Amino acid sequence: MGCLTGWAVADHMRIELVEDALRAAATRGSLGGAIFHSDHGSVYTSRVYARLCDELGVTQSVGAVGSSTDNALAESFNATVKREVLQDASTWPDEPTCRRELFRWLTRYNTRRRHSWCRYQTPNGYEKAHAATVPAAA
Repeated sequence: MGCLTGWAVADHMRIELVEDALRAAATRGSLGGAIFHSDHGSVYTSRVYARLCDELGVTQSVGAVGSSTDNALAESFNATVKREVLQDASTWPDEPTCRRELFRWLTRYNTRRRHSWCRYQTPNGYEKAHAATVPAAA
């Protein structure tokens, strides 16, 4: 786990949504060697998604059928977003307001919110400190 590197918001769950999120992650730098673990959803098992992963150097990993624990990090993150941001979605006046609030929360998640999994540092801070200790490949 690390920083949330790419995300997208839509009122549907089609390949375009996943493609937008993966391409957003790629804007931070190379995804070569990254592993994208998902469930067996149709967008993640499609040829379009497989080609995109190949193009970006991402290795696909698919969890066991019917095992929510296999994708526990993603499930935990999604539950946190729903609890802290989306539970009041019906009170927002429009979709752009909802998107802005989600963007603010996601930015805070990476830059200000401290997490137990990274010794109570922010994800950005942890990633930066970890990158400084990993020697560059020759």
